[in-house]
Amino acid sequence: MAVSDASRTWLVVVGLGVVALAAAAALAPRLWAAPRPVRLGHAPNWLGGASGHAARAPATPAAPTREASPECGSEMLLVDGIYCPYVGHRCVEWIEESRDRCRRYDEKILCEGTKVSKRFCIDRYEYPNQAGAYPAVMTSWVEAEQACLAEGKRLCTEDEWTFACEGETRVPYPYGFERKSDACNIDRTYRDPDFSAFSHDRLISEEVSRLDQRVPSGSMAGCVSPFGVHDMTGNVDEWVLNEAPKTDKGEDVSSLKGGYWGPIRARCRPVTSSHNRWFRFYQVGFRCCRDVKG
Repeated sequence: MAVSDASRTWLVVVGLGVVALAAAAALAPRLWAAPRPVRLGHAPNWLGGASGHAARAPATPAAPTREASPECGSEMLLVDGIYCPYVGHRCVEWIEESRDRCRRYDEKILCEGTKVSKRFCIDRYEYPNQAGAYPAVMTSWVEAEQACLAEGKRLCTEDEWTFACEGETRVPYPYGFERKSDACNIDRTYRDPDFSAFSHDRLISEEVSRLDQRVPSGSMAGCVSPFGVHDMTGNVDEWVLNEAPKTDKGEDVSSLKGGYWGPIRARCRPVTSSHNRWFRFYQVGFRCCRDVKG
């Protein structure tokens, strides 16, 4: 049966999104193999840090710091409220419909399913969770999980990450209903990766540096969610925990949220669940969550 244009504009986002990196995986199958362990504290500069990086910092000032809560401490933020499991947004003006890039959404929002209360702590910034530092990349889900556990934290679940991004207002972008390329580090010109370089240890660092378009964490004043969390869309993809993987579709416990700096969806709801826990690539990073103490 034919689907009308009006019907196609309703985007009811459930637990799974369009596979954003499938083409890369198909062209570079070795990236899916279990890699050599990386010691996050003693790694090349593409694993994050505040120095030794050639990327250009944006002109916009750093966003103001949200007041810390006693439950989460100074380095994390409290996320507390009512979460809707299934949300629908209708795009009223497309930038590129084929790539799911919407300029503006209708402010009428659909909520389906049983609403639930959520209360947890989340890192203010992408790992290493430092204002002004470049977020880590080239990390696998396994390495991300280990890094969070070493700090007494854990990876965020898909739903936790989504809620921290959209808030109780359930906005499609962390900053509202209209896409703003100058708010978050998104919509940068795509650079074609040389996939063969990722098969040779001595070439990886140079290729990652060539592809790199990160900006320092917290440096884009408009890229703040309703809960005060920085850089949740754009900059780097972020690993999260897929609590109910569909094994018949080849899913693992590893999923990616937020998107990176390129011209992609860069919204709160979509998720990529096609990569296994050992996958790593030039734009993949993470942040941590933690249960509220007491």
